[in-house]
Amino acid sequence: MLKRRQLVAISDLDISRELLAYLECYSDDAVSLSEPVKLLAEEEGFASRRNFSMHVTVGALLVRGGTEVLLVDHLAYEIPLQPGGHLEPTDSTLISAAVRELVEETGVDPSGLVPASQMPVYVEYGRVPARPAKDEPEHFHLDFGYSFLTTQADVGRIQESEVGGATWYPLSVAERLVGPRIARAMTALT
Repeated sequence: MLKRRQLVAISDLDISRELLAYLECYSDDAVSLSEPVKLLAEEEGFASRRNFSMHVTVGALLVRGGTEVLLVDHLAYEIPLQPGGHLEPTDSTLISAAVRELVEETGVDPSGLVPASQMPVYVEYGRVPARPAKDEPEHFHLDFGYSFLTTQADVGRIQESEVGGATWYPLSVAERLVGPRIARAMTALT
């Protein structure tokens, strides 16, 4: 696989620790996450988006008032998703990277955000189709998703290069759109 080095503050050890802590809480996910666990033990450089065996992404589920979730119209995938994306060299933790992505994509004021937990509410491993325009072959993402609470955050200026809009959805609608990670976000609130 093609790999190019990218300097990042988040280490493979940080990623591995976060994944193993998650699996201690959500042991039902051990089978679906066995390949990333194996890769983390054998390879390196997973914070770099240029590692095409697998690289880490983050997502942010923002719950407002316990009744709705903020989703973006993701331009690359053409579906509603939680805000999120790749790690940047300036990110020092996975959760802070999730906040950065949330703020960048939706323009939400970060001062009104409270983490529901310091631990991810979901970790998903999946195949990403090739994107020749970005010089990316088919590859895998290991996506760490965090849940945040707000009482009154509003959408600000969206990142038009990545998202077509940002909308608050009732929890039941959001769960139909993006799946069980919404339920996990709500579980983190209790």
